Amino acid sequence: MASQDPTLSTNHPFYDVARHGILQVAGDDRQGRRIFTFSCCRLPPLHQLNHQRLLEYLKYTLDQHVENDYTIIYFHYGLSSQNKPSLGWLQNAYKEFDRKYKKNLKALYVVHPTSFIKALWSIFKPLISHKFGKKVTYCSSLRELREHLQCDQLLIPPEVIRYDEKLQNLHKGQLPPPAKTPPPRPPLPTQQFGVSLQYLKDKNQGELIPPVLRWTVTYLREKGLHTEGLFRRSASAQIVHQVQRLYDQGKPVNFDDYGDMHVPAVILKTFLRELPQPLLTFQAYEQILGITNVESSLRVTHCRLILRSLPEHNYTILRYLMGFLHEVSLESISNKMTSSNLACVFGLNLIWPSQGVASLSALVPLNLFTELLIEYYDTVFSTQEAPGEHVQTTVEMEQAGPVTKGFTKTGTPQASPYLPRFRIP
Repeated sequence: MASQDPTLSTNHPFYDVARHGILQVAGDDRQGRRIFTFSCCRLPPLHQLNHQRLLEYLKYTLDQHVENDYTIIYFHYGLSSQNKPSLGWLQNAYKEFDRKYKKNLKALYVVHPTSFIKALWSIFKPLISHKFGKKVTYCSSLRELREHLQCDQLLIPPEVIRYDEKLQNLHKGQLPPPAKTPPPRPPLPTQQFGVSLQYLKDKNQGELIPPVLRWTVTYLREKGLHTEGLFRRSASAQIVHQVQRLYDQGKPVNFDDYGDMHVPAVILKTFLRELPQPLLTFQAYEQILGITNVESSLRVTHCRLILRSLPEHNYTILRYLMGFLHEVSLESISNKMTSSNLACVFGLNLIWPSQGVASLSALVPLNLFTELLIEYYDTVFSTQEAPGEHVQTTVEMEQAGPVTKGFTKTGTPQASPYLPRFRIP
């Protein structure tokens, strides 16, 4: 079965592409022709792969073998809107692979083709020579592939094998076997998105604030505080993917080049959302949901108690981020982003459940908690015991007994349904 090459070195000239295992040498057929596999299930999301680099890597790899006859197997399973190259890239790729590459290509097998592939073929048919077209063979199953290929051993991605088994079971009227999660791919040494805070700390000389967070906050603090709808409005998905890719490859990013203040804002939110574990941690989720059961005047104190359970690293990053968002809220007259508006944007980027997604009912306490952190930043993050050193445990908090939510002792509704009536020192 295909897997990450254990011998692949980070010094490989195309390590950023090769690590995904998209293109692999899968052995030789019975005629001794080298077999290459291209696996769409190994294509990462668009923002994690530079497709020009992919094209260069394909040529780099094939250059070592094209002087002899060879075969390519294209495993179509796994291609989606999240990782699909553009039609322009496909057209350019066909032009880049000139006669040197096509001459000794004896066969191109397309495994598990879909209507998309056939429609794509009809689009590019005018550009494809008749001679090359005769080399293409569609295979609806792995068994059919083996019949054509006559290969004793063939390295096939496990995802493709499971998909093929699912198709065969469906044809037989059987339930497919349970899906298995493929093993994670190793991150780049310069990876910024989708990796743990500890990984970022280790790769950045012990720096606690992740580079992407510091860069975006610094830029927005200097130039974006008065931008209307900051963090609420979207940015071009293509540009966001491009910036993510640059950061992951360790390349510099100049936000001035994009002329859109919402690009760094979206990048900041994306960084938080793609953390393997939320900044506020899975462990704090249930405690945060209980914030609406706490009397209004005690909620800021309750926030402080919850934050004491955070790892010191998470607490430091949270304090840095909330300090900046507090600054943004102070300019709400111009940017229209009050602490409440910011909380609606950031709530689910800071905390989410370990299983499934947050329910609609969970949004109220999650956003409320976030709003308190922003609105009462100076009080919540004032000098206190180090995170992890509890003065009052959760059990003690629960033993304090139930509280009446949203009403005074006389039953009269309070002026604010959740904000403290005074600041707690």
